[in-house]
Amino acid sequence: RPPAGLVEPLLTEKEALVEIKSLMAKLKKAEWYSGAVLAAKGDDILFTDVAGEANKSFHIPNTIDTKFNLGSMNKMFTSTAAARLVEAGKLSFDDPIGKYVDETWLPKSITDAITVRHLITHTSGLGSYFNDIYMKSSRDLFRKLDDYKPLIKDEKPAFTPGARYQYSNTGMFLLGVVIEKAAGEDYFEHIRKVIYRPAGMINSDCYEMDRPVENLAIGYSPDPANPFKWQNNLYKHVLKGGPAGGGFSTVKDLHRFALALLAGKYVSKPMLDTMWTDFKGSRYGYGFTVAQGPMGKTVGHSGGFPGINSQLDIHVDAGIIVAAMSNFDSGASALASKVGAILARIKK
Repeated sequence: RPPAGLVEPLLTEKEALVEIKSLMAKLKKAEWYSGAVLAAKGDDILFTDVAGEANKSFHIPNTIDTKFNLGSMNKMFTSTAAARLVEAGKLSFDDPIGKYVDETWLPKSITDAITVRHLITHTSGLGSYFNDIYMKSSRDLFRKLDDYKPLIKDEKPAFTPGARYQYSNTGMFLLGVVIEKAAGEDYFEHIRKVIYRPAGMINSDCYEMDRPVENLAIGYSPDPANPFKWQNNLYKHVLKGGPAGGGFSTVKDLHRFALALLAGKYVSKPMLDTMWTDFKGSRYGYGFTVAQGPMGKTVGHSGGFPGINSQLDIHVDAGIIVAAMSNFDSGASALASKVGAILARIKK
């Protein structure tokens, strides 16, 4: 971390890219990073690099087309799909979710007090379905959205819905249930149709982990007590991701997603402005993190879990997009932030 008050010199674009390459070389030498990174200005890809192994058992290296776990970054896809349904008149942010979520999920007394807006902004008061029942259950039990009912049916809001922000996996999962009902089709197929295909995201989906998926990275956590020094996350992770997280993508597909958002392929500019406005002073809007930095407004999302760290930063005002994905516990968010900080020093 630089000393307080230090002003780092401005750079040409070429000098900035040399600095990013130098940073990556150091990270590779230290074996600190395993994954892929991409930086772009609009359509123009400025830089890509990869490090580490997608599968340590067979020493298969990561590539720029390796599919990494998104963690919570699926929330951006779910929220964008919901906003699209709002613009199509099939959904309203002010609808009580009891209109779409029946009592096999939660009692009507709860669902009538929670709106779609509460779900998408993490202000519902609901918690996380990664509870004791999930931890003690076979992952094979959870594939379709309906399979998650036993994990959610006993939840109660921790506060009056709308009172404050509290990050909620359950809330975003139920937004997927709302989408399924409002769209009249399977959630996963709907996301393929309205999010992945329009952007050309050919390497993104909620893949089932007991099927052979090409170019898919296994997640790893350090384990000094283990003779192999690492443990994989295969028995901790969901078998299939969903509305709140756990799907897979590539840095190139995340770049395509960002371009589609900025080009208005999903929703209108006024809707993006709504989604990308801090809702409760917690640097979170409608399914996207929202922050102000050296390049102006930055929106996106992070994802984390044992063996997973991914980050998408869309520097809206500067037109700069940075995507970093890792099959280690950490690294991607810090790397995306550092790459963004270097690019912010380019002379205007």
